[in-house]
Amino acid sequence: MVGRLIPPTESIIHAAANAYDMILGGGVADLRPTPARIIDEAPKRTIYEYLAPEPPRDLPPVMLVPPLAASARCFDLHRGCSLAAHMLAAGRPTYLVEYGAISFADRELGLEHWVLDVVPSAVRIVSERNGGRPVQLVGWCLGGIMSALATAADEELPVASLALIASPFDFSRVPLFQPLRAIANVADGAAGTAIYRVLGGAPAPIVRQVFRLLSLDKYLVKPVATLANLHDRDYLAQQEAVDNFIDNMHAYPGRTIGQLYHRLFRENDLASGRIELAGRALDLADVRVPVLAVAGEDDNLAPPAAVHHVAELLTGAPEVRTETAPGGHLGVLTGRSAAGTTWRHLDRHLDDSGRLASATEPRRRASRRGAVAGSAVA
Repeated sequence: MVGRLIPPTESIIHAAANAYDMILGGGVADLRPTPARIIDEAPKRTIYEYLAPEPPRDLPPVMLVPPLAASARCFDLHRGCSLAAHMLAAGRPTYLVEYGAISFADRELGLEHWVLDVVPSAVRIVSERNGGRPVQLVGWCLGGIMSALATAADEELPVASLALIASPFDFSRVPLFQPLRAIANVADGAAGTAIYRVLGGAPAPIVRQVFRLLSLDKYLVKPVATLANLHDRDYLAQQEAVDNFIDNMHAYPGRTIGQLYHRLFRENDLASGRIELAGRALDLADVRVPVLAVAGEDDNLAPPAAVHHVAELLTGAPEVRTETAPGGHLGVLTGRSAAGTTWRHLDRHLDDSGRLASATEPRRRASRRGAVAGSAVA
């Protein structure tokens, strides 16, 4: 009985070494980013190309699309748990679009800036860099929503496929938000509107605290969980990397947070598949590429019902796969089990849609040339 209460000597040694590194050694996680270089810059848009140790295979390029406010490190959390590194290891040319820090001066930027400008221009640049091949988009949370809307907005955008991870499309199916939606709808959301207008958006410190509050149960038990897993270096490294990710979250611009608050959160526009941005009506039924939607089993922000609802909206897509994987909102993307679950679903989706894109691209290019020639004759 006593023997079962005393941890093995090896575990005690590992726990002592990990405690030393955490307190005095600078941490246990290897937070060095996957090597990348900037290939293009514009206001609130920087495109990175990840540098592979070996030349990439002849595959369609992949572009990772983060949400607003979140650090792009969501795709490159730490060495040993990096979706970007996983893409490179599979031989895929891999890119990232990043938005940079948001300040009070950016308060007039709306969601249309990213949906109709930033994401499409990044797609075209990555496609051109790869000989005109269509791009496979992988978006997390709002990044997935923006990718889907950008693809719907322009049928000529060179997109081969969409992968939407933890992207909610029906906020009525998020139980956590229902009491908040009822409160927000009082006086047509006037209280929330006044707050974000005064602040010019949602400042980074508020975004960080909200993200922590939405995972309050995990933060309350974090000290106990740390002690219980003090011998497990991988566990501690993941925990440290997540804390680093949250500490580096950005702000939301005022106009964008207003659109998210009123159009998506209060009015639930996306549940119908249609939304108006900058005077343009965008319809998800206009997406014409294969789509994968992955939801986290324990995701309070984007539960499976809210994520998989998109399958009802993508009536023009040739294929829509819906999958569920372990993890919460961040964990389903890059948790310790993601490599064997979400990433496997993603690999299969990218392989299948990549073969389809390679087969149809010659016809697509010929169609474009014919359209250009017809316009010239006319």
